[in-house]
Formats: sequence, C-alpha cells, structure tokens
Amino acid sequence: MRTVGGGWLDYDNDGRLDLFVVNYVHWDAVKEPACGDPVEQVRTYCHPRFYQGFANQLFHNDGNGRFHDVSDSSGIGAHVGKGMAVAFADLDDDGWPDIFVTNDTQPNFLFHNQGNGTFEEMAEALGVAYNNEGLALSSMGADFRDVNNDGRPDIFVTAVINETFPLFFNRGGKVFEEMTDQLRISRSTRLLSGWSTGIYDFDNDGFKDLFVAAGHVQDNAELFSDHRSRQRCLMLRQTPTGIFSSEQFGPQGLFRGAAFADFDGDGRIDVVTTRLDGPAIFFANRSAAQNHWLELRLVGTRSNRDAIGAKLHLFTSSGQQWNHVTTTVGYASASDKVVHFGLGRETLVRRLEIVWPNGIRQTLENLTADRLLVVTEPSEASAAPLHFGARGAPPSAAR
Repeated sequence: MRTVGGGWLDYDNDGRLDLFVVNYVHWDAVKEPACGDPVEQVRTYCHPRFYQGFANQLFHNDGNGRFHDVSDSSGIGAHVGKGMAVAFADLDDDGWPDIFVTNDTQPNFLFHNQGNGTFEEMAEALGVAYNNEGLALSSMGADFRDVNNDGRPDIFVTAVINETFPLFFNRGGKVFEEMTDQLRISRSTRLLSGWSTGIYDFDNDGFKDLFVAAGHVQDNAELFSDHRSRQRCLMLRQTPTGIFSSEQFGPQGLFRGAAFADFDGDGRIDVVTTRLDGPAIFFANRSAAQNHWLELRLVGTRSNRDAIGAKLHLFTSSGQQWNHVTTTVGYASASDKVVHFGLGRETLVRRLEIVWPNGIRQTLENLTADRLLVVTEPSEASAAPLHFGARGAPPSAAR
C-alpha cells in the first residue's frame, strides 16, 4: 500500500489543474509482520511504526495532456510522512493555494505556497502539526475551510479512538489555535475513530457543521479490547454561540470514505459513505426545510474550468459568510464542486463577491435564495459589479 488519496488544485494559477498525491507507507506482503495475540490466535492490523513512510507527490499540468513530477523542485518531496488525506485552501489570503496533509502518528504537514512554484512546510510553526498537548495524532481525514465565519479557512482533523478530533481556528494566517475543548468537541469524539469528514451547513442555519464517518481501525476490536469495531457516523452541529452539539446517527459500520453534494437538488447537503463491511450508504438530508440556501456552480474561462480555488464572500442582512471551491474533502473521497451556503431565515443575498483563481473580482447583487446559480468567469474588462433584481434571476440561473 502506498497511495491513499489525492486532489486537484491549481498551485501556480496558470489555469490548469495540477495533481497532489498522498502517500502512506511501504507495504510488502512477503515482509508483513505478524501483529496481534498469537496465544489467542487473534490477528490485527499492525501499528504504523512497523512501516516506512513516503513523501507525497506533486504533478504539474503541462497543458499538453501530460503531467510531470515537480515533487522535488517544489519542496514537497523533502518531507517524508505517513500521509492519509489532503485539503487545500489559501490560509493567508495571498492568492496562492496552500496544502494541508494529515499524517498517521506523525506530525501533520502544512505546505505554504511561496508563489514561485515552491512550498515551505510550516505546520509546526503555525500550530497544526500536533494537538494542544503537543502530541502527534493518528490523523486521518481533514477539511480546510472557514468554520466560524471570520473569513479565514480553519482546519478540522479526524483521528482514532482515545484521541480527540482537533479543530484549529485560523488566527489571521499567521498561527492556528486549537479550539476542540472550548467548543465541546472533545467528549463526543474521544470514543470514536474518525475517517472522512466535511465542513458543511447541513441544516442551512448559517453556521457550518462537521460530519464524521466513523469506524474502528481494527475490524475485530471486540476480540482483544472493550471497543466496538462498528460505529455510527457523527454529526457535530454548530450552534449560534459557536459551541457544537453532537449526535450519532444511522447504522453501525466500519465507515471510511464520505462524499458530499446536494444530490436531489433540495438545497440540503447529502452524504454518500463507504464502509469496509458492506455496500455504500446514502444519507439523504432530511433536516427541517424552513431555512433558506444558495448554491453556486462556478465556470472558469481564464481560470481553470472547474474554478477550483475561487473564493466566495456572501453578505445578507444577518451577516457574512465565506467559502471556496474545492472537491478535495475528507479521506479517500472527492465531493461536488458546487459551493453551498445556508442562509437561515434570509431570502435575499444582498451581495456576493467572487475572487477567481487568477485574481479577477466579480460582484453579484440582490440574489434571491433557494436556487442554484451557474456563474461564468468574466473577462477582466467586464468584471464590474453585476446587478440583479430581488425577484429577477441572472441569465445563467440553472434553477
């Protein structure tokens, strides 16, 4: 086993999507150690310390149907870990996407984009390599986006049983602060092993929530411990005070992957999960429908076609929200590129500001809620504010 995941980003803003590959460990069937209890004849998966880690890889899109490996020249290849997941965001709003990688039992990586084709690994300096006790966790999945509506992308990480799942708040792009205990996430996560995760507003109240796909690392944990191998998924709902309430739901399973999208077009984010002990499970979002929402599918023209890396800033009479376009969410999964905003009781978005990956700024005004808008990147000359009446739909409205 070597590669466990990857994701698309335009790290040099040339309008072409590049590929980041997450590598875990070297596994050899011939040299695989025997782990577990030989007396009780219980076999278990071995601890990561028994395996050699790998550096991750970055492949540049050359625009001619070919990619070439820039891992060494970019600085990515200089850092060996035991990677599990990757997520992308512009942590300091300098216009260049940065890369966060979770590592299993080793410090996480945060590669800060220098804007010249190279990256500086800064996880320890920025406070996301370890938890607040100074320990390297068995970090699994991650999402990297604004949780507390302050315009700065935060980082949420899942880990294994007897560890908590850290939520790191971005304090201005210069340092992160772990807020797991203060926001009451610790107690509800310590008895779970979390894998894929996503930061979305599942109930459309204007505050982003946290989803966790859960399942023990060992599929036979009951044979040698008091832990349950099959676990239920976890929803951490953010309240208006910023505190999270927890609820486990659905059947028990050895859940691993999770992908997010509004599959049925009702304005509520649904989840598809994979598990080791059965077929995939689709969780249709049946939260109360009285809250409003807005979804946006961005189409790049000068930027990459999927607009990955574009930033969105939304204004209503109740406040402001931020998000960005990405498909790289969670663990071993890819999600929809459509950007979703929950609006609470608001039916009108007064202003929506879009910063496209190449720096072009676009403004939409007076957007009615409860619909999907398709927005095409304008030319630089036509990037002036666009105005739509409160009841009028822009020409590119899909529904």
